[in-house]
Amino acid sequence: MRQLLLYVVTIVIWGSTWIAIKFQLGPVDPMVSVIYRFGLAAALLMVYCRARGLSLRFAPRDHFFMALMGIFLFSMNYWLVYLAEVYLTSGLVAVLFSSLVFFNIANNALFLKTAVDRKTVIGALAGIIGVGLIFMPEIMAFDADDHGFVGIALGLFSVFLASLGNITSARNTREMIPVIQANAYGMTYGTLALTVVALLMGKEFGFSFSLPYTGSLVFLSVFGSIVAFGTYLTLVGTMGADKASYAIMVVPVVALVISSFAEGYVWTLPAVAGLALVLGGNFLALGKRPG
Repeated sequence: MRQLLLYVVTIVIWGSTWIAIKFQLGPVDPMVSVIYRFGLAAALLMVYCRARGLSLRFAPRDHFFMALMGIFLFSMNYWLVYLAEVYLTSGLVAVLFSSLVFFNIANNALFLKTAVDRKTVIGALAGIIGVGLIFMPEIMAFDADDHGFVGIALGLFSVFLASLGNITSARNTREMIPVIQANAYGMTYGTLALTVVALLMGKEFGFSFSLPYTGSLVFLSVFGSIVAFGTYLTLVGTMGADKASYAIMVVPVVALVISSFAEGYVWTLPAVAGLALVLGGNFLALGKRPG
């Protein structure tokens, strides 16, 4: 029941962040907005740890792996996603990110020596086909020119980094590093790394005090980063990175369900078939019906 709750919280929050991110795109550079998002989340997590008296003392080796997790999961992969979306639609990026399950299965076996679960692989195949059906119009409209393939390369590299972040988080959990403290340090290191990149690229650190921008920033920091990454990485540590990452496939489905109410998205027959495949694959991958 606890895993079910963590799973539902993760997909519902990340499904709703798609709308919130739209309010981040404007006068502030996207990379800088990511820095603000995870910087605020890191600061809030540090304050929480201090207020609760949670230990923040770890060995240098643990700091190294928390920094790796932060760079892979909270900074560089997000930057690459934004770069990929310069060349690709958000739907195509969602399809690419669905491959996270396969990256996690491979990296799990390579780095953590975890056995490959056949049901997880079959469920992942069904899920990625389902996501492809949901975003079929955007896939059919893909322009296979040099820029399009650049976007695909950037997107896949982003997924690869995210997978390494997942595996590093699983390692941290095995070493008994609590998720809250690991995320606090990981987001701090990730923010610092992305800040250095932004400065080297000459990004302007502007800010918008409008209600849509500040409101969405707080939502993305508190719920999209602190809460959702906390629940997701807890799942990674308890059920494995391969099964936990199936949530990434369900997230765009939740986003479209929300969009059908908030923005008038109309479900087509292929999209409904894709939804059935995602849910069916979800059943196979997790070994039980999540809801």
